[in-house]
Amino acid sequence: MSLWPWVLLAALLAYATKLLGYLVPGRWLANPRMSHLAGTLTIGLLASLTVVNAAASGTAVVLDARIGALVAAATALLLRAPFLVVVLVGALAAAGLRLLGVP
Repeated sequence: MSLWPWVLLAALLAYATKLLGYLVPGRWLANPRMSHLAGTLTIGLLASLTVVNAAASGTAVVLDARIGALVAAATALLLRAPFLVVVLVGALAAAGLRLLGVP
């Protein structure tokens, strides 16, 4: 069976979910708890995506230079470095670890 029907179904479901968002009453969105929940969910989803991208290769969990880069970037964040510096520290850490032979 082709993959295209599943791709089209997923696209249709995503679009339907987006359209359902317009039916949510405005007073629900004005609630401060909803704003807090939306912000928390966004941070959680971004953090989980970052960890999965840093620690997974296909279906296997791997510990390579990406983990070192993530630790270096997290350290820069803890030291309250600007975002561009955090990105550069992570990139330089990954490059340095790969130069040292870490896969």
